[in-house]
Amino acid sequence: MAKLSVRDLDVQGKRVLLRVDFNVPTEEADGQTRITDDTRIVESLPTINHLRSHGAKVILLAHFGRPKGKPSEKYSLRPVADRLAALIDHPVAFATDCVGPAAQSVVDALAPGDVALLENVRFHPGEEANDPAFARELAALGDLYVNDAFGAAHRAHASTEGVTRDLPQAAAGFLMEKELRYLIDELADPARPFVVIIGGSKVSSKITVIKSLMEKADTILIGGAMAYTFFLAQGLPVGKSLVEPDKVELAKELLALAKEKGVKFLIPTDTIETQEFRAGAQTRNTTPGSGISEGWEGIDIGAQTTAAFIAEIETAKTILWNGPVGVFEIPEFSHGTRALAEAIARSGAKSIVGGGDSVTALKQFGLADRMTFISTGGGASLELLEGRELPGVAALSNA
Repeated sequence: MAKLSVRDLDVQGKRVLLRVDFNVPTEEADGQTRITDDTRIVESLPTINHLRSHGAKVILLAHFGRPKGKPSEKYSLRPVADRLAALIDHPVAFATDCVGPAAQSVVDALAPGDVALLENVRFHPGEEANDPAFARELAALGDLYVNDAFGAAHRAHASTEGVTRDLPQAAAGFLMEKELRYLIDELADPARPFVVIIGGSKVSSKITVIKSLMEKADTILIGGAMAYTFFLAQGLPVGKSLVEPDKVELAKELLALAKEKGVKFLIPTDTIETQEFRAGAQTRNTTPGSGISEGWEGIDIGAQTTAAFIAEIETAKTILWNGPVGVFEIPEFSHGTRALAEAIARSGAKSIVGGGDSVTALKQFGLADRMTFISTGGGASLELLEGRELPGVAALSNA
């Protein structure tokens, strides 16, 4: 990797500003905020523990939710500080602001090996505006900068990009390095056959990814609601399914491009359809090649398609999966996504899962630990797969 690594830094006795992704899912219960999935906190531990063991004073910067530039108790990071303290078995000092006297006094009290979490950087409008004055205030709290927040690396914000201009060295943390290794290096020359599974609801949000992967993939499997736009492109009825009629020409273009590149491009031949979008609803498998029935909507891939997709997965040496192939949140609509996840888990292929809903599905099925690598960043992983440069990565010091 061409960027400076946290392992390259001399951090003994230094104040290290560490940008992490602590934007974790929570729920309210008995007036308390409870973290429902601490994966992102756990993923930051190797970098935090490395800095602590090398004598750094660790100052954590993070965002949580969308408070729109104003303080809000609902979006306070305090519950995260408590969870982190339990995970590292060491007190985590919490500052009620990320800049100013409240932050400064907490930072000044740190000894080498100590950790502080500063309050949500998005409580200030200067964060998302990447305001140079706000970035300077953040930078003044540290001597060095490390970015381990891959999930926020596609945003040019003050704590991900602006702050690097006011500190002598900016390095990648271990999680950032791992994400870049799997999503760039490992896919630069993948072991073949290289099978890509693209799901989700909209063709429009995955167009650039599909075009980019068309340069490398041997096979692309299309699922989710985006498949029905391809149905329209082939003149098949779509019932009341979710479609993008204005993207039909684009779908035709992708089908033609796959043919031109010699890429096997499979869209569903049959579908599970329903008349009611709810748990317990009646479903049926369409006749292969018939499209969707009038008054019904497609909500999962059908039996023939599932078998065909699994056959491709079983031949693969490298698999990239981005987006579920059905509405997996509802048990009756989840069979296709679950079957593909189980096939990937037993395939023996290198399996890379690109963030977002695919990860949620894997956790729901209890299969997350059977994948080679799962990205922590939905939007960031998509942009990287599209071949775009991430501002939070570009801003780091060159090795």
